[in-house]
Amino acid sequence: MDSLRQDIKYAIRTLIRSPGFTVVAILMLALGIGASTAIFSVVDAVLLRALPYPNPAKIVRVWEQAPDGHRMDFADPNFDDFVAQNHTLADLAAYGFGLTSVSGGSEPVRVNIAVVSRDFLRVLGVEPFRGRAFAPEEQRLHGTPAMIVSYPYWQRYIGAETDLSKVHLSMEGRVYQVVGVMPAGFDFPSGVVAWIPRELDEELTSRTAHNWRGLGRVRDGFTVVQARADLSAIAHRIKDQYGKEVDLSDAAVVPLADAFVGDVRSSLLTLLGAVGLLLLVVCANVAGLLLARTAARRKELAVRAALGAGRGRLIQQFLAESFALSFTGGALGILIATGAVKALPAILPMNLPRREGITVDLPVLLFALAAILAVAVSLGLLAALRAAVGQLQPALSAGSRSYSGSASTQRLRVFLVVGEIATTLVILVGAGLLGRSFVRLISTSPGFRQESLITMEFSPPVPQGQWGTDEVAIARQIHLFDEVVTRLSAIPGAETVGMAGAIPVAAGDNLADGGFLILNGQKSPSTFEEWGRMALNPAIVGHALYCVASEEYFRTLGIPLIRGRMFGSQDGLNSPHVALISQTLARQQWPNQDPIGQEINFGNMDGILKPMTVVGVVGDVRAEGLNRPPSPIIYVDYRQRGINSNSSPTILMRTAAPAAEIVSAAREIFHDLAPEAPVKFSTFAQEIGGWLADRRFLLLLVGLFAAAALVLACIGIYGVVAYSVTRRTQEIGIRMSLGAQNGDVLALILGEGARMAGLGVIIGVAVSLAVTRLMLSLLFGVSATDPLTFIVVGALLSFATLLASYIPARRAMRVDPMVALRYE
Repeated sequence: MDSLRQDIKYAIRTLIRSPGFTVVAILMLALGIGASTAIFSVVDAVLLRALPYPNPAKIVRVWEQAPDGHRMDFADPNFDDFVAQNHTLADLAAYGFGLTSVSGGSEPVRVNIAVVSRDFLRVLGVEPFRGRAFAPEEQRLHGTPAMIVSYPYWQRYIGAETDLSKVHLSMEGRVYQVVGVMPAGFDFPSGVVAWIPRELDEELTSRTAHNWRGLGRVRDGFTVVQARADLSAIAHRIKDQYGKEVDLSDAAVVPLADAFVGDVRSSLLTLLGAVGLLLLVVCANVAGLLLARTAARRKELAVRAALGAGRGRLIQQFLAESFALSFTGGALGILIATGAVKALPAILPMNLPRREGITVDLPVLLFALAAILAVAVSLGLLAALRAAVGQLQPALSAGSRSYSGSASTQRLRVFLVVGEIATTLVILVGAGLLGRSFVRLISTSPGFRQESLITMEFSPPVPQGQWGTDEVAIARQIHLFDEVVTRLSAIPGAETVGMAGAIPVAAGDNLADGGFLILNGQKSPSTFEEWGRMALNPAIVGHALYCVASEEYFRTLGIPLIRGRMFGSQDGLNSPHVALISQTLARQQWPNQDPIGQEINFGNMDGILKPMTVVGVVGDVRAEGLNRPPSPIIYVDYRQRGINSNSSPTILMRTAAPAAEIVSAAREIFHDLAPEAPVKFSTFAQEIGGWLADRRFLLLLVGLFAAAALVLACIGIYGVVAYSVTRRTQEIGIRMSLGAQNGDVLALILGEGARMAGLGVIIGVAVSLAVTRLMLSLLFGVSATDPLTFIVVGALLSFATLLASYIPARRAMRVDPMVALRYE
């Protein structure tokens, strides 16, 4: 212990005597460890941390699965069969959620509300912390309306009222008694602020109306694999029994933790891989500095060996120095990570699950400690082994005043730099592919003009009871929308104002999709049972998105009319119903005929069984995202069909005035006409920015890591070439004495840098070709082996490394041959 204490003190003294080396090494280690720790804190919170429920590994998400493999939500009758027939799930619940307006609290708000079946809370293993769960009389058809609210909603809008019997909230024509408050931190589904029973309304009889998400808890004694096999057998029985009445062929069962993160997993693992590579580059750079410092200290080490210091004592000395460096750099890195985690919310995508749990906690600190120990041991052993006692004798017998180190040490430093260059190229290629993909994405036309658009999302009253067939309620809706649109159009600066069922691209996944009937002269069904029977014939069934819209919507967005006509004043509530379709749908369903005049029935989407005549074909829109192909869409006229629960009504305005002025005037109009309907104002640029946030976040961080790695690689190659110039000073002097010109010396030194760069680029390209295939799901419009990206990145890295070599090469050109010949 005394020797260890002495070595630690000595290590600290020697590091203090070399402030330049010490500061550079500590800063590089702090950068690498800090960045790795910050990214790991995100990965830990999102991917690794257990869900906050009892025995979370037993909770699974369940879907129906189509013949082509894609997952579908449950249809009511199918869900009931899965509940009744399964043997491996202790509980199976159904839930769905969406935006709506809730009033009765301190102010009306537009929030996410979940509709849940009776076993929902039991699956999750949670109970309200205040009040109670739903009672049996609240979980039956036309039962007493009851609601459980979230802790934040209870505090903010109900004033933390302890007597819940006093609290009643209104939503979509019903008044709900608040019976419970969920615990603080409970957030499932994410962003939901209240839960109501699914059993209050009638179930749909269709086995192809996929409206419910499945959530189950695996029974004790069974595994997820066994549950998947059990539910798969049930799905096959349902298919065998009902044939064409169902469109499922199997069931999918996935642990909730895996389903929760979804596509985020690949992005976060990409980030973790990039920052891990950055840490390797940092370690290689610091290792190169340590090797150079070890070479400069060989006489000192040789003297210590001659005085009796054994191999073990020298290794202990180097480990003490590397631990002092690593722990100091690591401590600074943890401080950097703590600051970075506090700043992360400003750039994190809003849809990142569990983002509120990102912090530097004990598991993250243990990760940082493990990284520090790994770096310290690897650096210490590397330096110690290169300074082995057997290799110190030449330094002791050398007649020179300094010793520049062995050729093997120089080869090791070259090897480290080549590894740095290869690793840097992998990160740069990844960043380049993400960058090109992002540029392709934002340059992709959504199918309409994006500039100067203001969006206004709000929740008007929705027809209740008879699911869209209450024409009196629809007429009230139409009157409200007409008045809102008329008054908004009168705002100075407003050019056009339209209405649709969702914001395309940014919120296009809010558009419901489903099958529709192509009547082909057949009589339109008058009941949903008849609709279902007709839908058994695949020859007359199409598939499309359902979008409520106004005539002005197309003018506002600049979506062109390709054929036929737009909606018009002649298309009223009592007029024959009409529809517009997108070009993609026209090509899919009527490739060799004119779709104008075709009759369709899409009543399964809004509950209105009146047939619609196609009167126009409009331009394609990438409604579900810029990274998705143009969607097949059926547009229905809101003046005929009204707004139903399948839509998230949005008013879009193209304006020549500043957005702030428009929003101020519009807010007053909504307050006058619909005071109980909260409105979310935004610009389309903000909405599309939110949609792009996850890709922007990934590109930003990988780009930063790539830039840092490039700088470190240049520093590394500069250090190796400068060290080589120092070792070869006499050789350079001899060459110049024998007639070598400055250009010859420059070519000699740059050639050394070029060889390292070339070898590093070749290795890096080979590794990148394998690694980038793992990024396929993150790319758009660019292949994982895009030649242009590889060529540009390779050229950039080669140029940067040659530039780093040029600086010591210039110094070598100024060597005086006479001085160099006397150089020792």
